Amino acid sequence: MIMLIIFFKLQIIPVIRAKPPVPCYFIFGDSLVDNGNNNNLQTQAKVNYPPYGVDFPGGNATGRFSNGENSADILGKLLGFDNYIPPYATARGEEILQGVNYASGGAGIRSESGRNLGARISLDQQLRNHRFTVSRLGVLQRNTSYTKEYLGKCIYTVGMGSNDYINNYFMPSNFSTSSLYNPDEYADVLIQQYTKQLESLYDAGARKVAVFGLGLIGCTPFQIYTFGKNASGCVDKVNDAVALFNKRMTPLVDGLNNNFTDAKFIYINTTHISHLDPASSGNTPCCISSVYSDKGQCEPNQHPCTNPQNYVFWDHHHPTEKANNVTAWRAYKATTPLDSYPMDIRRLALR
Repeated sequence: MIMLIIFFKLQIIPVIRAKPPVPCYFIFGDSLVDNGNNNNLQTQAKVNYPPYGVDFPGGNATGRFSNGENSADILGKLLGFDNYIPPYATARGEEILQGVNYASGGAGIRSESGRNLGARISLDQQLRNHRFTVSRLGVLQRNTSYTKEYLGKCIYTVGMGSNDYINNYFMPSNFSTSSLYNPDEYADVLIQQYTKQLESLYDAGARKVAVFGLGLIGCTPFQIYTFGKNASGCVDKVNDAVALFNKRMTPLVDGLNNNFTDAKFIYINTTHISHLDPASSGNTPCCISSVYSDKGQCEPNQHPCTNPQNYVFWDHHHPTEKANNVTAWRAYKATTPLDSYPMDIRRLALR
């Protein structure tokens, strides 16, 4: 599972449908954007039970780690898609023409991240799954040159790294990384591997890629419960380590853009988009969660709060649909130049 994006001021923002400026949308990530890929895995990181999905169309628990839509769902609407991008686990036939969601709760840049939770689909495996999808597209379209051109017009979003901290580096009883690397070294190790993974995505045909940074995961309810608050109201050592990772993101996309001049990689500054007033009730979850386990997820079949629109967190790790709306909208159309670099997803789609 994964630690989240934290917002203080939330507002209702309508989604307006338009003709998609891109033919397809591919999603790589963790539980922030998982839409059911973990449902049949042997893992604690799955949420195919109520009250998850209580505000999703039909009130169904689809495997999304929220009360309703996640940020990838909302981005899909903003990009003009009429249907939700299907999870890789169930995508069949011509469904893949509009894109595929490969995200998996518990997944990380490093393959071992999240193993304490059970099975998960690491970023490396998600990339392998994508290559299989590309081969399926080639069969459907019966023209490899057309498929290559088609893929180059699509939007790709990648959001990874939270589990590499929460379910790896800051879990020394399960992982050795904190004894092998100091926080600065660990950020370097992650970025080096991440760079190779994004290069692999380019090799598979991606030309429009938005890479999401990490939010203030030290301000999530579960991290505060685990480590206790500092004077800031959050867990400073976690946020400081994450800041070292985020600091390397702009040079990462600059390097990729310099090396691959026919592509455009952008950075979505999630920390800037998200913020929390520690004195507020913003780190109180809406549902009753299992904070005494590794999960921090909603207890099955419990009644959540009646006003999730007023909450940042749905459970002890994940945001509400309202918070996901803020993330998606500001990633799509930046409110300030600091939200994204060197452009937002709307401009990336129109390239």
